[in-house]
Amino acid sequence: MSSFVPSIFKMIYILFFFIALLTIIFTLIYSFQEKLIFQNGKKLEKNYQYQFSNKFEEIFLTTKDEKKINALHFKTENPKGVLLFCHGNNGNLTKWGKRISYLLKYNYDVFVFDYRNYGKSSGNFNEEKMFTDALLVYKHIKRTVKEDKIVVYGFSLGGTFATRIAAQNKPKELILEAPFYSFKKAVQYYSILAPTFLLKYQFKTNRDIVKVTAPITVFHGNKDKITSFKDAKKLLALNRSRQNCFIEIENGTHHNSREHNLYKQKLKEILER
Repeated sequence: MSSFVPSIFKMIYILFFFIALLTIIFTLIYSFQEKLIFQNGKKLEKNYQYQFSNKFEEIFLTTKDEKKINALHFKTENPKGVLLFCHGNNGNLTKWGKRISYLLKYNYDVFVFDYRNYGKSSGNFNEEKMFTDALLVYKHIKRTVKEDKIVVYGFSLGGTFATRIAAQNKPKELILEAPFYSFKKAVQYYSILAPTFLLKYQFKTNRDIVKVTAPITVFHGNKDKITSFKDAKKLLALNRSRQNCFIEIENGTHHNSREHNLYKQKLKEILER
């Protein structure tokens, strides 16, 4: 009996230790999750000069809460329209301005913007405000370009913003590359043990996609380790339009779909119709 009592106290001590440790870990995850989600890279000074080989115009849009959204409008001669590109979570326009240059060969202007707190864009991360910012960018384009000449393209995290834009407007096409069903499912796919109950951000692409009336094309590599190929199929299935198309990129990863011939062929067909 005398040895049993210390054992009980030892077990209680260990239990409290693990509870305290988990509390600290969960608090850190909750407090710093933005740094894990939004890998925005180095902030840029407003007078930073972008260097790209293609012709572009730099634009600043003002939000309702008086923040600035920085955007680049890459231009071609006699464009068919404008392709609005919503980029992924990693990097700012110094990266994405180069990344999207291949799209110019399809004879569309390309408009790409930084989310708030990325690059030169101001403001703090906030889910609803980020959605509102994306809609503001589309509204800006719509002032000078008819909707039937606007293609909305979303890559990875950008897919959720692109889908919201298309759900509340009538662009010519919606193109999604490696999208996620919802942010919770994306986190669970990336790490099954992740404490998703701590997430501040929902990004429920599944709720918006059902409202999209434009034709939707989804490109997804079947070897993607970042966002789920199967969940992307389920996402598209929520929209019942017969115009929609799911393009499986054989051996495609999260980042290399655009290098595959099938992607190039199908994207050309979409942007030529």
